[in-house]
Amino acid sequence: MGRAFVYVILGGGVAAGYAAHEFVKRGVSHGELCIISEEPVAPYERPALSKGYLLPEDPARLPAFHCCVGSNEERLTPKWYKENGIELVLGTRVKSADVRRKTLLTATGETITYKILIVATGARALKLEEFGVSGSDAESVCYLRDLADANRLVNVMQSSGGGNAVVIGGGYIGMECAASLVIGKINVTMVFPEAHCMARLFTAKIASFYEEFYRSKGVKFVKGTVLTSFDFDSNDKMTAVNLRDGTKLPADMVIVGIGIRPNTSLFEGQLTLEKGGIKVNGQMQSSNSSVYAVGDVATFPVKIFSETRRLEHVDSARKSARHAVAAIMEPEKTTEFDYLPFFYSRVFTLSWQFYGDSTGDVVHFGDFLGNSFGAYWVNKGHVVGSFLEGGTKEEYAAIAKITRLKPSIEDLSDLETQGLGFALTLSDKPEPSEAVVVGSGSGSTLATEKPLHVWHATAGVILAASIAAFAYWYGRRRRRW
Repeated sequence: MGRAFVYVILGGGVAAGYAAHEFVKRGVSHGELCIISEEPVAPYERPALSKGYLLPEDPARLPAFHCCVGSNEERLTPKWYKENGIELVLGTRVKSADVRRKTLLTATGETITYKILIVATGARALKLEEFGVSGSDAESVCYLRDLADANRLVNVMQSSGGGNAVVIGGGYIGMECAASLVIGKINVTMVFPEAHCMARLFTAKIASFYEEFYRSKGVKFVKGTVLTSFDFDSNDKMTAVNLRDGTKLPADMVIVGIGIRPNTSLFEGQLTLEKGGIKVNGQMQSSNSSVYAVGDVATFPVKIFSETRRLEHVDSARKSARHAVAAIMEPEKTTEFDYLPFFYSRVFTLSWQFYGDSTGDVVHFGDFLGNSFGAYWVNKGHVVGSFLEGGTKEEYAAIAKITRLKPSIEDLSDLETQGLGFALTLSDKPEPSEAVVVGSGSGSTLATEKPLHVWHATAGVILAASIAAFAYWYGRRRRRW
């Protein structure tokens, strides 16, 4: 028993939905495309699970957040897939893959063949057992990676109203779930081993703002330690958690957000792996020309930093999926993926965006006592990263633009003084400049040379004139020979 398709997308998360949308936009024929997913529902916007889905009032529910509403495009309901001739193979696990024979074998014994495979298998949540802590199977211990996890978490939250929750982890999942728990009137304590929340991205100063905001909402923090065990009563109901530093915290429920691992096991030994993911080129194509990888599972070249990276964020999933489909359908028209790393989050009344890389010297700016502030990261004399809390659409666009421009910085204090104004001023310029320098002594703090297109045009005219003159001289000389 088996089926054959031209294109198969393996995985049913965000990337799968955006890839399917791009296939339809580019004219895929009915019956050519198939999506295989372990989940029983069509692809959806996964960020909704840690935000709107957990809210006690007017919570988000499917079909409201099927792809591609996350980028303000049409909602791809199951009806949409049917109307566009796309086969949804849902609730199905693929137990083996043979990239040489271009076949996938499902857990039910069905063989599905393809000409082109897009691996969009995403990642799985790390379990406590992987760190030597047992108890994840307890009813009140929750993870959050898919719709089933979210439904379980909602049920536990509803039965724990007014009780105590311990959130293990200070990253995206931890911060966003903690906010939802507080809104649901549950007492929250966050536990993580780092010195501050969002340690992979936030500076201590930025983190301090968010931690103080969370404290104002009643959240407590226990840092520099980890969970080691659970306490249960005679009815197997959780009563407390124990930490490595000896602290015992009362707990009716626990949410664990300690990281993820890319789902690459099907392709180990068959495709080149790097930095935890499937290594791909600028077209999202793997070491096997018939296999592409997108989203959390892909390690791809980040041109702006001249290195390969694997990025764990919905924006990368959406854009890498679209790019892979473009490269498959119109390879001659598709350039290499030129992605600017982008991360964001929304909690309570707060909203931040980050672009680029968090390496080098940090320059903070704005009002950290209010709700509009930010930072630049300057590495080897150039802006490589930008962060902004409480910005407008135009302000976020400005920090994104200057991060891609990577302007030269000579004086960090001048950059601090200009703050957000630096990004707004520079982003208003219609063309990239050959040199942008901040801080060169008294007076001027921003100096720009002529736009590059002027130099390029001038050089082109000079070159063309030189060639024409040489051709004329050479022709006359040949006639004289």
